[in-house]
Amino acid sequence: MSLQGGLSIERMCQLAGVSKAGFYRHLRSRDTHDEEMHVRSGIQSIALEHEGNYGYRRVTAELRRRGKLVNHKRVARILREDALIAAPRQWPTGRRNRRDMYVNVAASMKLTGTNQLWVADITHVRLKREFVYLAVVLDRFSRRVVGWALDRNLTSRLSLAALRSALEHRKPPPGLVHHSDRGPQYIHAGYLRTLRKHGMVPSVSRPGNPGDNANCESFFRTLKREEVEAKEYADLEDLRLNISQFIDRYYNEERLHSALGYRSPAEFERLIGPRAADVSSGVESRPSRSKGAISVRTAEAELPLSR
Repeated sequence: MSLQGGLSIERMCQLAGVSKAGFYRHLRSRDTHDEEMHVRSGIQSIALEHEGNYGYRRVTAELRRRGKLVNHKRVARILREDALIAAPRQWPTGRRNRRDMYVNVAASMKLTGTNQLWVADITHVRLKREFVYLAVVLDRFSRRVVGWALDRNLTSRLSLAALRSALEHRKPPPGLVHHSDRGPQYIHAGYLRTLRKHGMVPSVSRPGNPGDNANCESFFRTLKREEVEAKEYADLEDLRLNISQFIDRYYNEERLHSALGYRSPAEFERLIGPRAADVSSGVESRPSRSKGAISVRTAEAELPLSR
């Protein structure tokens, strides 16, 4: 029998006033919980990596490729519980039911100020007994997080909440380009309607090119390394409070960014002044012959990031 501090498990149970059977039941339940969270973490990662394209069969196959043997019924249950079931894409249709397709406009842009290009993405955060999701919107020019939202469910409601937060705080002029991956939360018809309502131009990553959204991925790595992995959160509201402090007070206002000449996003925006901020992005938003489609042209000028 294993010993702990010179005492047997039997003796420790006597001192604690619990039975050996009760101790082992507690031990097994803790191991079961840890294993469940480990499986959920793997499923969450696969679902986000493939932008909601995978159903339970493909997720199960990918788990097995990674050395995790999980029953497909269990995978389907977790996908349902965590709202990760692959969602149908609701591209708006134009005349004669033709689908309006959107391209990677952001790749060819040369930025001259803020509120010209926003980039958006979603990641998951593991709490003690659940996963929650964080959606962010960044200004590509200043690296500032202009909007974010937390939710237990991975739906278009989450991404819309982050977008509305950004719109409320920044009130950008028409012509701003909004770039995201091809996840169903971003190419949902309701989300695209909101973009058009505010004169924004949708831009989406190329299939199989996650590097197109590298700025958001870089922010998520920083957030998890410096905030999430360094703390434990009691619940969703505790996480929300800490995320707010990290993003709004530290990341945007104080943390130095090498891409900005070792300045914080807020300092960089103050430095470039009103003349460079909120200028026209050089992207024109106007209806085309197909209802809902948008034609674009990009700017040529570029402002150095450091002075």
